[in-house]
Amino acid sequence: MESIRCWSPGHPSLVEIRELSHAIKLLENYRSRDETQQQERSRILAFCAEHPDALCRTCTTGHLTASAIIVDHSRSRVLLHRHAKLDRWLQLGGHCDGDGNFPHVAWREAVEESGIPDLVIDPAIIDLDVHVIPRRETEPQHLHLDVRFEVVAPEDCVPGASEESTALSWYAPEELNQIDIDDSVLRLVRLALNDEGGYAS
Repeated sequence: MESIRCWSPGHPSLVEIRELSHAIKLLENYRSRDETQQQERSRILAFCAEHPDALCRTCTTGHLTASAIIVDHSRSRVLLHRHAKLDRWLQLGGHCDGDGNFPHVAWREAVEESGIPDLVIDPAIIDLDVHVIPRRETEPQHLHLDVRFEVVAPEDCVPGASEESTALSWYAPEELNQIDIDDSVLRLVRLALNDEGGYAS
């Protein structure tokens, strides 16, 4: 992570921008690292073109989300939570709810779900992932079109789980085989700790 481009709390760009056009511009500027990421970007952009409400949960086919892989100050561990509804270990993040400024969404959700107010985010996209959210009583099966970022926690911070989580814990990469974690999250951990992501200009 290059500190010169990072956004800390209070940064003028760390604000809500309720425009799908802004989200589309960020996606267009993402320089995908491989063919799979190029395909994910094309898929998300096509979805945005077909769904003017892609930023909102009212788009029941699917909607845009943003998430953050939080690394500790020493860049040796990542913070994951056990998602209360999905019952899986995941990075922190959530719905855009109309906000097209993906870095702001990812940072906001990371702060809310980790209880750490002084998180610092690199606004460059490091990964895209489209995945299916299974049907539940209150909503049909739908897609989450997730835009992902790297966030760094301050030294000696103490995370606190929100109602979104049943557990919240730091993990070193070699400890991840001890928990139920999918390939998408493992990929994100590798990207964050190795700083191999794409970037937005």
